[in-house]
Amino acid sequence: MRVFVAIEITNSIIINSIKKFQNEIKIDAKPVEENNFHFTLQFIGEISEEMSQKICQSLQKIEFESFDVFLKGVGVFPKPKFPRIIWIGTDVNGGNMLIHLSEKVKKILEPLGFSPDKPFKPHITVFRIKKKIGDISKELEDKKMESFGIQKISSIKLKKSELTSSGPIYSDLLEINARK
Repeated sequence: MRVFVAIEITNSIIINSIKKFQNEIKIDAKPVEENNFHFTLQFIGEISEEMSQKICQSLQKIEFESFDVFLKGVGVFPKPKFPRIIWIGTDVNGGNMLIHLSEKVKKILEPLGFSPDKPFKPHITVFRIKKKIGDISKELEDKKMESFGIQKISSIKLKKSELTSSGPIYSDLLEINARK
């Protein structure tokens, strides 16, 4: 099974703001479905059922307190002239808190042989671009500082990802709640 550690976006105000943004941007890209908005703290990849149980046991040791993240700004990976992903970012403080949480996940999973292939950058993917569409700087120019709302981060999840022709289907394997 294919798995990753994530934080879901659950605030309906944010979800509606992102959907509005997706509808306003006129580019040839596949919008991420609203039930799939999340921060990926760490992508793990293909694992066995046995390994998933070990990962669950390890992740349950993570302790953190809930915090708020202000979602704002729009960016592109790898760059606006050759876009593959359009994402929404965070405020500095919330982003740093997410980085700190991703470090806890990384530390707990390293003994099991998993480490991230690239540094964690706090973002929510909102569009995936499969074909070459050229420079989209103009389309995103007035959205660079757009605000989407505040998400309370109160749990992290181990999620299973099933790839289908119509897009990924995510299901929860484990939820770790913040200390109150």
